[in-house]
Amino acid sequence: MTNRARAANPALPLVGRTRHLEALAGYAEAARAGRPRLVLLDGPAGVGKTALLRAALADDGPFADMTVLHGTCRAVEATTGYSGARALFGRLGLTGRKGRTSALLDGGARRALPALAAGPDDLDDAAGGTFAVLQGLYWLTANLMADGPLVLVLDDAHWCDERSLRWLDFLLRRADGLPLLVVVAHRTEAGHAAPAALADLVAHHLPAPLRLGPLETPEVAELTGLVFPAQRPQPSFVDRLASVTGGNPLEVVRLLRDLRSAGLGPDDAGARQIAKVGGRVVAASVQTVLEHQPAWVREVACTLAVLGDEDSDYLAALAGVSAVHVDEAVEILRQAGLVRAGRRELVHDLVGTAVLGALGTAGVAGLRLRAARLLSDIGRSPEEIAAQLLLVPGAQDAWTLPVLRAAAAQAEHRGAPEAAARYLDRVREAEPDDPEVLTRLGRALAESDPERSVGLLREAHAVTTDVRARTSTAVQFALTCLSVQQSPEGTRVLTEALDALDAELGPDPEPADGELRTLAESALLIVGADEKSTLPEVLRRTARLTPPPGDTPAQRQQLAMLSVLSAVGGASAEEVARQARRALRAPGVPLGVWSLLPASLALQVAEENDAADDALETVLRGSRDSAAVWTYVLALSTRALFRLENGAVADSMADAQTSLEILGTERWGDNPVMAHTAYASALVERGEVERAEEALDAIKRPHLDRFVWEYHWYLMARGRVQLARGDVHGALEVFRTCGDSLEEAGITNPVLTPWWLESACLLGGLGRTAEALEVAELGTRRAERWGTRRALGYAALARGGATSGAAAVDPLREAVALLGASPARGHQARATLLLGRALLADGRVREAREHLRESVGLARRCGCVALAREAREALIAAGGRMGEITSSALDMLTGTERTVAGLVAAGGSNREVAESLFVTMRTVELHLTSVYRKLGVARRADLAEALRGGGSPAPSRTEGR
Repeated sequence: MTNRARAANPALPLVGRTRHLEALAGYAEAARAGRPRLVLLDGPAGVGKTALLRAALADDGPFADMTVLHGTCRAVEATTGYSGARALFGRLGLTGRKGRTSALLDGGARRALPALAAGPDDLDDAAGGTFAVLQGLYWLTANLMADGPLVLVLDDAHWCDERSLRWLDFLLRRADGLPLLVVVAHRTEAGHAAPAALADLVAHHLPAPLRLGPLETPEVAELTGLVFPAQRPQPSFVDRLASVTGGNPLEVVRLLRDLRSAGLGPDDAGARQIAKVGGRVVAASVQTVLEHQPAWVREVACTLAVLGDEDSDYLAALAGVSAVHVDEAVEILRQAGLVRAGRRELVHDLVGTAVLGALGTAGVAGLRLRAARLLSDIGRSPEEIAAQLLLVPGAQDAWTLPVLRAAAAQAEHRGAPEAAARYLDRVREAEPDDPEVLTRLGRALAESDPERSVGLLREAHAVTTDVRARTSTAVQFALTCLSVQQSPEGTRVLTEALDALDAELGPDPEPADGELRTLAESALLIVGADEKSTLPEVLRRTARLTPPPGDTPAQRQQLAMLSVLSAVGGASAEEVARQARRALRAPGVPLGVWSLLPASLALQVAEENDAADDALETVLRGSRDSAAVWTYVLALSTRALFRLENGAVADSMADAQTSLEILGTERWGDNPVMAHTAYASALVERGEVERAEEALDAIKRPHLDRFVWEYHWYLMARGRVQLARGDVHGALEVFRTCGDSLEEAGITNPVLTPWWLESACLLGGLGRTAEALEVAELGTRRAERWGTRRALGYAALARGGATSGAAAVDPLREAVALLGASPARGHQARATLLLGRALLADGRVREAREHLRESVGLARRCGCVALAREAREALIAAGGRMGEITSSALDMLTGTERTVAGLVAAGGSNREVAESLFVTMRTVELHLTSVYRKLGVARRADLAEALRGGGSPAPSRTEGR
């Protein structure tokens, strides 16, 4: 399948570009071998970039036997999101009714449709998220490579929109091992439509440069001989031609053809004529052609310069002539070398500039406005109409502004926020104080320019006067503040808006007003719970609120936040779980992330693990389906922390490392914390302390100590790393810092971050019994109030760890029993180890050995390798016998390998696994190869047994991956 979009071969053969074609042939051969490459073809206007690409696209060119997609960017579409991608993929016809059944759209590739749709009628109802569309285009490209190597050729990329360039960057970051060649041609001296995106593309992928320079004098002579085959060019003529044109092929050919049309040749007379032209070769040539043509031909030329390759009837309508005249004019212009063979399109944009130059600025503006009206009348998309309007300075009349608003909506729907922002910026010039415009513009910039987004939303809120509308803008503003770590300001604005709304509505609001108020209240709880400075007031607000019944989306979101904040404040686990379950009670109704994630955390600490896992799985499934990668990583990192606290170290590491691998393919800045924290904590349990420390050192978020959740989980991980390094006093200091910070923020839940448990055990080990018991007593009071078996088990463990010998035995027995009845298997193993040591110190050796041996088994089943080795050493010291604690084959798997193996064992194909984890098939293949080698299996069918048994199943024949 190819889309070479070839025009007829150039009238003249390519001259002076043999080595460039050979270079392209070399890059194509490398791509065929699975070595992808980006080639950047550049040079000044008219130097022959397009001619070189046409030669490469020929049947006997270097891309023969490869699938080729070729597209050309246009100046008029530079502001339109994904216009470059549509230039490449458009001729595949995937957006039509028949095209949508194409196998090319299988799997995640269907998410590409919003980018490829030309108009609103082609778009699905569901909007395309930015990442989802990028993923869709990636998988569409992967599908194209299923049958062989692929070449993407994008010409005139200086006019390529930002979103398409970002997609090429996204694609190339995932292209390792793919048979892919990307050739991007751009003009060196041109101002680029998206300079930052093009600079990033170049910086990230170090493209092979292919620069086209001017023709040498012998090559100019060769071109002259091709135009005048019957005459031998005089050296003085060739020198003058090369001097005037600078060796630019476009200018050389135009001058030669003009001379031939004037009856002159490559001699002294021709040289004198060349001298008269001077440096304005193209402009002078176009002017000469047009000034000898009737007015209707000139009108058609101007129309072509504005609309490009369009239907004759539409060109005729804009030019004010008949369709017959259009066809005749196009043929006249083609014979004059101004129009491409086989198309209604000028041969070069320099020709278009020269054609429009005769109209003047006002004339061109008027023509583009008429073109926009025409496109509207014939039913073209708002974005296509707006592309013309953006080229007209000051186009802001009553007809223009609705078009620009509609174009922004179309761009938002296709996942092109930069384009939406450009349209809305123009609307804002005319309506600077329109809160709806400011709000939409702020939303559009939330990802690409969050600081400006916050400023615009702040301005929108300031100019909004209606109390209900102010509440809505406050919600949008506050949630955006949350994403840029400015939640205190968002909390303040939202609090003020809520107070004003309450004053307006009174105690008995209408249902719609009540839902708005509940939505704002829940948003306040979300934003205010982000940082320690605002959490105490949010907790006080939580205590005053009456939980809603949970009948509406806003009520369920509020219930979810109330449940987790009640848990933070140390209310009873029973009440917290009741609220969280009500938040998730919505039969047949999709639940939002801000209902599911807080409720899952509340249920986890309330020891309702199955319900918590179900909520997280719903988030993971929904984010996979919508390619909401940030949400997916957040949910996966949260589950990693849950699994770690429940003693499932291998599963925790799998989730954490998978999160980190996904984050590694994206550029999320310094925000990610939870995945690193969970990964480090799991590594400590496995005894890999140096790697754990490296994981924590990779956290770069500024002002981490301001945040409620990430900071305290980070401190718990850091303290455990310090302890594993043998720095007991350093670890104790970190845990105390965690406790002080939690007290400052008003967080009293005993199991969320149990710093007190770690501190009591460390102080007891240092012989500081009084201090240890004081800390243990603090934790015990809070655990009894919370009331779960885990919390009570932690309290008993802290009391036992605070003392030694006979005094520790009873609380440690209690801890083992309570933790054994809870999900906290890792802490059960730890309590069993301490009980064995206490019994040994009390002289009860036989019983001590039994508990130490049990501790080894428990720790190994949890994946707590370090704890298992510690328990074994204690057992040996007590006179027991046990072999070395060695890693099983499963322990050798990395977290991501374990995730991949589990998905494949469950029946997933490589493609399905890659899509679900937001990675490439090449990545899955590499992980699977490593899994087979480590587990000693040879086929997919053996994976499930190997994962259950921890080793290699019976030998079987090899099966391909």
